[in-house]
Amino acid sequence: MLIDTHAHLNAIQYNEDLEEVIERAQSEGVTTIVVVGFDRETITRAIELAEQYEFIYATVGWHPVDAIDMTDEDLKWIEELCSHPKVVALGEMGLDYYWDKSPKDIQKEVFRKQIALAKKVKLPIIIHNREATSDIMEILQEENASEVGGIMHCFTGSVEVAKQCIDMNFYISFGGPVTFKNAKKPKEVAAEIPLDRLLIETDCPYLTPHPFRGKRNEPSYVKYVAEQIAELKGLPFEEIAAKTSENAKRFFGIK
Repeated sequence: MLIDTHAHLNAIQYNEDLEEVIERAQSEGVTTIVVVGFDRETITRAIELAEQYEFIYATVGWHPVDAIDMTDEDLKWIEELCSHPKVVALGEMGLDYYWDKSPKDIQKEVFRKQIALAKKVKLPIIIHNREATSDIMEILQEENASEVGGIMHCFTGSVEVAKQCIDMNFYISFGGPVTFKNAKKPKEVAAEIPLDRLLIETDCPYLTPHPFRGKRNEPSYVKYVAEQIAELKGLPFEEIAAKTSENAKRFFGIK
């Protein structure tokens, strides 16, 4: 049993063969997929998929790269969607200093607004962080995000930062990069952090794990992430699969 806690099956890359992708995931033991929405189009599609498939759940949020596009109406709409029975978290949200579409001050404002909304609707949050660790940690602390908790999605930071996140009621989630040969830091963190704060994901169609790196990612490949973490921790694959699934169910409130 495996749970992909962060997938983008709402992406156009699956327009032609979504059914086959889902069937492959199920045949590889993936029992639950969380589809992440991050703007009007992807949120709408995430909800559609969650309504169509019993084992798919949705998250709703606004991506930091597109923060400049978010209106008050968008935030109100997201708030309304939070009452949907298949919506299990707010996000992905956060900061992205790699792309320069949205100014940093606007990204921070939109991030803070979404944390405030999460506290209002009592849902956990999913954090996107690209080259913005110190600002993200500062905002999470200032906004008391520990009140709702969350996931540090596709974590690439240090062991020290991971421990600070765990202290703030966050889970650490690993995707394809932990399988890359040169991924020293993610491997160190995966080996170090406690099992009860560990999650796995694909972030598909991006960040495809070894041995399929360079090709389109999909939820069935989450098993390669689990296998790598099992190897790093010196534990059986079955234990990592069971524990990360248990953690995901607890975090998302999935029965």
